[in-house]
Amino acid sequence: MPLTARDVQAALSLWAEVEGAEARLINHSENQTFQLDTTGQGSYTLRVHRTGYQSRASIESELAWLTALRQDTALPIPEPVPARDGRLLQSFDSPHGARMAVLFRHIPGSEPQPESNLGDLFVTLGRYAATMHNHVTAWQRPPGFERQVWQAATILDSDGLWGDWRIAPGVNERNRPILDRLDSALWLRLGAYGTSPDRYGLIHADMRLGNLLVDGPNVTLIDFDDCGFCWFTYDFAAAISFHETNPAVPALKAAWLDGYQAVRKLGAEDIAVIDAMVMLRRMALLAWIGSHAETRLAQQHMPGFADGTAQLAERYLRGALWT
Repeated sequence: MPLTARDVQAALSLWAEVEGAEARLINHSENQTFQLDTTGQGSYTLRVHRTGYQSRASIESELAWLTALRQDTALPIPEPVPARDGRLLQSFDSPHGARMAVLFRHIPGSEPQPESNLGDLFVTLGRYAATMHNHVTAWQRPPGFERQVWQAATILDSDGLWGDWRIAPGVNERNRPILDRLDSALWLRLGAYGTSPDRYGLIHADMRLGNLLVDGPNVTLIDFDDCGFCWFTYDFAAAISFHETNPAVPALKAAWLDGYQAVRKLGAEDIAVIDAMVMLRRMALLAWIGSHAETRLAQQHMPGFADGTAQLAERYLRGALWT
C-alpha cells in the first residue's frame, strides 16, 4: 500500500538532519521516494522500500557496495546518511505496517529525455558501467552479502522476480507464439554464453534514463535498488529501457561501447551478445508492467508494449534486431 507524505513524518525523527522537515512524494516506481526540505540543512531524499521486494540483508548489501564505490572510485552516485544510531537502513511503523527506509543527500538535476541528444550521455554511461564492473571484479564482498540474480530463470520463468510476462497486459494469442520462441532462444543463447567472471558479476542493472540526474555537465547515477548478479553488458540493455524501438538505439549502442571500452575492453563474444541482453531486458520490463500496473511508469508504457516486444522478437530471431 503506498504511503503519503504524512505517513512518513514519524520516520523523520530517526535522522537528526531531517527531523521536522517537510516531505513530498516525488516518485513511486519499485519504491516510494520523498523529498525532504529542511529550514537549515538543505534537502534530502528518503527512499521507502516496497514491502516484500528486498530483504534487510539485501538492502544492507546494496548499501555496502554503494559505500565501497564512493570510497574506491570517483563515480557520482548517491550518498546515504546514517541515522542517529549510526545505521544506514532504518525501520519505522507506518499506518500500513513496518517499512524500511534509507536517507540520501539531495542531488540536483533532472531526468534526461529520450528525444534529446543522448550520444554524449551514453558515452558517459558506458564509462560508468565499465568503472563499476572493474570495481566488482576486484572488490572483496563483505560476509553475508546477498543480492538478487538476474538470469533467464529469474526473468523468463513464470515465478520471475518481476512476475510472469505471459500474463502481462497485451500478451495475447496473436503475439504469444513469437514471444515463446524468443523465450526459448534466449535460454539457449545465454546458456551458451556462460557466466565466467570476465562477463558476469554484480551490476547496477537499472541504468535507465529515469535513474540519471543531469545538472549541466554533471551526470549522477542513482537508485541501486535493483543491483544484482547478471551479465555486464546487461547494463547497456537497461540503459535503453522502454525505448528499445527508438531508431537512435544503434547510435547509442555505439556511443556506450566507445565509453565502456575506453575503461574496460570487451571481447567479440561480449559485443555479439548485447542484442540478446536487450531482448532479455525487454521481457523483464514486459513482466514488470504487468506486476506494477498501479504505477505511473507502467501505465505510461503499457499501451502497445507487448506488440512492440513481439516485433522486436521477430527481428531478433531473424538476426537483425536493428537494421
